Amino acid sequence: MRIIYSFVLALFLTPIFGVSQIYDPVDWSFSKQKISENTYELTFVADIEQGWAIYSNDIYNNDIDCDVEICPLPVSFEFDKDNDLESYYLIGGIKEVDENKSVSQDPIFLMEVTKFTKKATFKQVIELKSENVNVSGYLTFMVCDDTKCLPPTDVEFEFNFGDPTKTENKDNSLLSIFLLGILGGFLALLTPCVFPMIPLTVSFFTKKNENDNGISNAILYGFFIFLVYIILSIPFHLLDSVNPDILNDISTNIYLNVLFFLVFLVFAFSFFGYFELTLPSSWTSKSASQESKTGFIGIFFMALTLAIVSFSCTGPILGTLLAGSLSGDSGAWELTAGMGGFGLALGLPFALFAMFPNVLNKLPKSGGWLNTIKVTLGFIELALALKFLSNADLVAHWGILKIELFLALWFIIFFLLGVYLIGKIRFPKEVKLEKISGLRLLSATLAFGFSVYLASGLIYDKDKQSYNALSLLSGLAPPLGYSYFSPKDCPNDLDCFKDLKTGIEYAKNEGKPILLDFTGYACVNCRKMEEHVWPLPEVD
Repeated sequence: MRIIYSFVLALFLTPIFGVSQIYDPVDWSFSKQKISENTYELTFVADIEQGWAIYSNDIYNNDIDCDVEICPLPVSFEFDKDNDLESYYLIGGIKEVDENKSVSQDPIFLMEVTKFTKKATFKQVIELKSENVNVSGYLTFMVCDDTKCLPPTDVEFEFNFGDPTKTENKDNSLLSIFLLGILGGFLALLTPCVFPMIPLTVSFFTKKNENDNGISNAILYGFFIFLVYIILSIPFHLLDSVNPDILNDISTNIYLNVLFFLVFLVFAFSFFGYFELTLPSSWTSKSASQESKTGFIGIFFMALTLAIVSFSCTGPILGTLLAGSLSGDSGAWELTAGMGGFGLALGLPFALFAMFPNVLNKLPKSGGWLNTIKVTLGFIELALALKFLSNADLVAHWGILKIELFLALWFIIFFLLGVYLIGKIRFPKEVKLEKISGLRLLSATLAFGFSVYLASGLIYDKDKQSYNALSLLSGLAPPLGYSYFSPKDCPNDLDCFKDLKTGIEYAKNEGKPILLDFTGYACVNCRKMEEHVWPLPEVD
């Protein structure tokens, strides 16, 4: 019988897992092979990086009592029982292939264990009860090296038989980041640095005669804008290949988070109009000088010039995208997906308007509304800057930006945004607002409403002995227990232990099961789990 770990090891885990994403040195792949008419063999293969190992079920064949000892978690498989009863059944159990399997003394668990290195293969035979069958479930494994173990991980699997319309599960995180990148690109289009350039650039291409393929060149121009932003993400893949965990380290590094905080402050005040952010003029000159070249090269440098001269508006949005990718599960690939979406949204209008130039006449004229969007983004950048300061504060234990101050500052920021939108605040280069449009009034109402929502997070719940958890800020705000007035060492006022031996002794004396929580100070998903999943009645 496996032990159920049940306490918080924050002190032990922080040096290892004090990151917002977890490095995974194991890559799983699945395949199926037909044995007879209705019988198949499912194969699960783990490719394991050098120096790491996963554990065999043979540990439970040894004279070890894992109800008492702290044991490693061997690879286990769970198949969906509903499908099992309806459409297929398992023949025997999971079989482990002995290749790369060895018995040795484990330096972490201080016992003799059986484990796999480099590669592990598991097989399961099934018999189908019908033609169209979906076999799904998940496997759980723990991976360790000689000095540390990563948290147990669940990997979903799915095998489809007979129905070609059913496909294997795919990770949607990259698609989500891509769509967010598109949203960021459309926001960048509505800034004073980019929007006025659309009719100017499109007119340049459409004025060329038919022999010059003006429309084709405009479409190519839009594609090169997309390509420029994809190219910008390549260096981060090189960093990731040098050290796969480098993006994890960046995301929780105290000094880099403080740097991001300062950079976002600069971005915010730039959007407010106090100064302009520009790249070196020599970059623009060198890029523009290449535009005279004919063919693809000249069009590419036109796209590059656009990316450079619009940096004062696109830079802060791209900075947000970069910072967000550092805390995601796919690292540099998330940045590439986001950059691709951003470049697509930025380049697509140039191609579309070149194909349908009459639509240009329906575009709204450039004006103060563009600056309103830019200033609104400045308020958002200001709020996001506090997130990075919060990360540094949590990891360094400064005790400066706790939950009360964080929510209060966010309330002030979005309340002031509402005040700005109704024309009571003006920034440099803005004229007095004579009339408030319906859209601007609606935006102000949303800003005021969100500030009230933030204020509700400071309402103290006597039953829960904590403030109200705000789902929209889950992972952005500090933990509820990180408080000036109601500090809690453990989530949801639970009894938890930061020392392994003390936790085990308490569980034995009280006769309670043990839950092991792998957490980190700047872990977004950890906060979501602790504040919005654990309190659910079915979990509690």
